[in-house]
Amino acid sequence: MRLAGPAGPIEALFEWPAQGAPRALGVVCHPHPMFGGTLTNKVVHTVARAFVAQGAATLRFNFRGVGGSAGSYDDGRGETDDLLAVIGAGRARLPGLPLWLGGFSFGAFVALRAQAAAGAARLVTVAPPVGRWDFSAIEAPRCPWLVIQGDQDELVDPAQVAGWVAALAPQARLTLLPGAEHFFHGRLHEVKAAVLAFVAS
Repeated sequence: MRLAGPAGPIEALFEWPAQGAPRALGVVCHPHPMFGGTLTNKVVHTVARAFVAQGAATLRFNFRGVGGSAGSYDDGRGETDDLLAVIGAGRARLPGLPLWLGGFSFGAFVALRAQAAAGAARLVTVAPPVGRWDFSAIEAPRCPWLVIQGDQDELVDPAQVAGWVAALAPQARLTLLPGAEHFFHGRLHEVKAAVLAFVAS
């Protein structure tokens, strides 16, 4: 499907729960566009499927300049605008539902930038790139918030992530997966289980 975005059409995929009316709107953001990130990324797919399994109608989408989305990479600023446009389109279709917002790596950074303005009811950030992007202006999420991090991440320093989370108030629920690296190869079932338990609680 195509949604209207600030830089032109946004390519998106909407997935619906198998049974019953949705109880939430889910939106999940993909990793860095300049390094192959798309809505089909396996971690993004895993988070989205966990949302759907817990009853959320869930949107995955391509940031500007990726796949069928118009525009070009904008260093996180335009991508935040894209996310807010996608959330707006989802809410127009499903008004009144709580927002479950998720993101992986760069997508986690964008989700964190947008969560306050978007009024997220739940937030899932997988391998948030602390130390690689400027997190200083990010408002501490006030909603229930899960951080999933591999302790062998070769791109994001797990100690920096843990320190950043510990310094925020209120704090996130931090799930550290021993031996897991950045893309969670062979560990996606654990990522899914953590998200399922979080949104079910």
